[in-house]
Amino acid sequence: MDNLTSILMLFYLVVIGLSPSKIQSQITKKPTNPHPPTKHDFNIIDSCWRKNVNWANTRQSLANCAIGFGHGAIGGQKGQIYIVHDTSDDPINPNPGTLRYGATRAEPLWITFAKDMVITLKKELLVNSHKTIDGRGAKIEIAHGPCITMERVHNVIIHGLIIHDCRPGAPGLVRDRPDHMMQINGHDGDGIVVIQSFNVWIDRCHFASCGDGLIDVIHGSTNITISNSHFNDHKKVMLLGHSDTYDLDKVMKVTIVLNHFGPRLRERIPRVRYGYAHVVNNMYEPWENYAIGGSSDSTILSESNYFHASNEHKEVTKRETNDDWKKWKWMSVNDVFINGAFFRPSGLTNDVPRPSYSQTQQFKVAEGSLVPGLTSNAGALLCVPGKLC
Repeated sequence: MDNLTSILMLFYLVVIGLSPSKIQSQITKKPTNPHPPTKHDFNIIDSCWRKNVNWANTRQSLANCAIGFGHGAIGGQKGQIYIVHDTSDDPINPNPGTLRYGATRAEPLWITFAKDMVITLKKELLVNSHKTIDGRGAKIEIAHGPCITMERVHNVIIHGLIIHDCRPGAPGLVRDRPDHMMQINGHDGDGIVVIQSFNVWIDRCHFASCGDGLIDVIHGSTNITISNSHFNDHKKVMLLGHSDTYDLDKVMKVTIVLNHFGPRLRERIPRVRYGYAHVVNNMYEPWENYAIGGSSDSTILSESNYFHASNEHKEVTKRETNDDWKKWKWMSVNDVFINGAFFRPSGLTNDVPRPSYSQTQQFKVAEGSLVPGLTSNAGALLCVPGKLC
């Protein structure tokens, strides 16, 4: 970075309100680097597994750690360990040892990686049911091609991946099961797309700079948790609900918890149609248009988040509609607002839309003031077997 660019970036970061102690880290930060383990207090998800020095030999216990609507996602907990050692990709006849071969098997599998890898897929990866893709112990990038899709599947965990620079893919045949191929219409360049699927947990991933959205949850998908992940350098971040005419998304229930949003995000953090979103304990750096938006009578509970507005864009919320939205249930509870940020609620003020969690899905919400610390190393971790992660 040349001196003039550095000076301009310093000026910008001061204007949007970042403290001097954070400025240098924002300039030098590389979005594809996993975070080294830190010694601060673990959040409620991390405390379930990161205190175990033997995590590499007990990987499948991670499946017990999800909270919120995606708690039931056990992934490949009941299957064998499958190790990826080959970065090549054949969308129709994948070779054993590749990511696609493991992800499309019929049986439950817990997929790990033999070494650091950059995997560039030739067509989107169609992940089958009962799979965990676990990047712990290596730096795993899915980049520079089509990325990940879950369609009509259940029990999937995606953990510890760096997903960036995803690009549109061509239509054609792609294997989704050992005995079946799917004709796809092409890939839009999303990071992860969840279509007509349930019991999905996306945890400790890093998303940046994709061709379309970073995460889409659409077409009646439900029981989803997106947690502990870092999102930066993107326009349209997260879409929950396919379109304003697809009312089958009324069944959608998504928990968005303990994520770090920013820097350099524009909007859709998330954008919700029809369904229910519990947006809780997330860190929001200044957004460029809005943070939380939606349409089609969606229901949103924003709880104990930390919203740091820029000097230009103060409002957290945006209704994407010309219709009357005053009866939509959008509520803010115990959020922290910095630099004039504000949330515009709707619906009855005494009717808080609490999530319909089962006893096993429930969790203790942290105070909003603690969120910057609890999310400070969100994203993929640089874990070393035999040491605390």
